[in-house]
Amino acid sequence: MVLTRFAWPYGGHHVFLSGSFTRWREHSMTLVEGSSTVFQAICDLEPGYHQYKFLVDGIWHHDEQLPYVTDDYGAVNNIIYVRDLELVPPILLPVASIPGMDVDNDVFQHVASFQGAIRREPITRISDADIGVSRLQLSLLLSRYTAYELLPESGKIFALDVKVPVEQAFHIMYEEGLSVVPLWDDFKGQFSGMLTTSDFISILTKLHTNGSILTSEELEMHSISAWKEGKLQITSKSEGPERPFRRPMIQASPHDSLKDVALRILQNGISTVPIIHSSMQDGSCPQLLHVACLSGILKYICRHFRHSPGSVSLLQQPIYAISLGTWVTGIGRGNGRQLAMLRSNAPLSSALTSLMEAQISSIPIVDDNGSLLDVYSRSDITALAKGGVYAHIRLDQTSMLQALQLGYKAKDVINGPRRCQMCLRSDSLHEVMERLSDPVVRRLIVVEAGSKRVEGVITLRDIFNFLLR
Repeated sequence: MVLTRFAWPYGGHHVFLSGSFTRWREHSMTLVEGSSTVFQAICDLEPGYHQYKFLVDGIWHHDEQLPYVTDDYGAVNNIIYVRDLELVPPILLPVASIPGMDVDNDVFQHVASFQGAIRREPITRISDADIGVSRLQLSLLLSRYTAYELLPESGKIFALDVKVPVEQAFHIMYEEGLSVVPLWDDFKGQFSGMLTTSDFISILTKLHTNGSILTSEELEMHSISAWKEGKLQITSKSEGPERPFRRPMIQASPHDSLKDVALRILQNGISTVPIIHSSMQDGSCPQLLHVACLSGILKYICRHFRHSPGSVSLLQQPIYAISLGTWVTGIGRGNGRQLAMLRSNAPLSSALTSLMEAQISSIPIVDDNGSLLDVYSRSDITALAKGGVYAHIRLDQTSMLQALQLGYKAKDVINGPRRCQMCLRSDSLHEVMERLSDPVVRRLIVVEAGSKRVEGVITLRDIFNFLLR
């Protein structure tokens, strides 16, 4: 048992403590000597998680400055993890964050030059127990709400028929800025899969190797279903004579919890999940309501805690101090993976190989000093669909600089390069989550203030792997 002090610092005449450890019976609190507003109670608690709240002059309250959760009945309670005291020395963070930082932002250089003068308040490193409490709060939040929360009030939803030619499909994806799109099979009367930029990378790789299954001319005529079937046959031959295995389409119902939707994305190694409403009773066609992604779920979390980020202590931690993201050796704690980077003169084939083999979504492009020049991501590959550029280049002879310039040209960006989304290692988890909740921001490149040397990468998947593991 551990003696634990509870305090209500907001005044009142009659204040009581009630919690899971009192079987929700009211326990009287007394004024702290010399104070007219702070009430306290000392309880002997077993180690572990406990919920509690305060009854102040006949009205139930919770302390919004402390961790809290909402139970299955909608009641909001504070939460505490009882443990032995741990003394952890504070750490001093190096520099404040710069909102909206990008690679060609002059303000970034100006502010970074004063990094010796800009300091945040010292912050105490969070303990594993507090991390556990914060994760529990976020897990309960995501378990309580359903995918209906993700449905926009209005907007467009794209789907492609499996009979559409592959070349046309990727041109549509490029024009609409889509990295993944659901596929509709009219013959079966159902959604049958997803077309992604990874498919385009696989097609380009096959086109530029001996024994390719499709020529560039065939690519203009072959339907999506033909490509998918050919891909399936090749996979089955490479894995043995067994019958080809067709993985069922990963989808979600609007009634599924946000936590289930996020876990479905993480566990299946995909970027999105279509939210489909199916009615087995009337036999009607399934309805595609939305294509859910991690940024939408993250936006919901950020909106929930926007006015009370202090209620989740984990959100105030600097990103380099927690096991989050992929980092250069010796800087952040990270996930243990090696950070992939490429020089601007590296061949495009190296980038595509790294994207597919390492199962990552992007690669920072750096100069000889390791400073960030740009980022090449899987979605950039669709730019090669414009004008059939893919049929006229050699992947092993096209440099990353040339590939990026092709992207600028396709997007009619004259002066390039694009504005890269960056952050500093000292930025808090809450700040990083706010930035990543923007659907157009899929990762943040962690750079050193001033030099812009790449120090790490934080992705949406990193955030959810950390929060829900």
